[in-house]
Formats: sequence, C-alpha cells, structure tokens
Amino acid sequence: MVLLAISLNHPAKFFNWGFISISIPNLIMIGIIFVLFALALILPFPSHDKSKGK
Repeated sequence: MVLLAISLNHPAKFFNWGFISISIPNLIMIGIIFVLFALALILPFPSHDKSKGK
C-alpha cells in the first residue's frame, strides 16, 4: 500500500468569514481553478500564420 505524505485521519480546518464557512482544501482548489481560468483568458491562442512553414 502506498503511504501518503500527510495524514488524512483528522478533520479538515475551516475558514470562517461571516456566514461563509469553507474547508481549506476546497478553498485551495477554488483558488487554483480561478488562476487557471484567468490564465486561459490572458494567454494568447496559437497563431496559424500561413506564411510560416511553407
């Protein structure tokens, strides 16, 4: 059996802000998704310049 680098035998910690309560792992995943979405909007599409390659 593969051992994990961290122990998962304890409850997750939560971030509480007013009426919002979210676990830290879920908050990290939401942050990663926002970063990837922003990169998808910012990074340019590959160009298909016909003068190159032929």
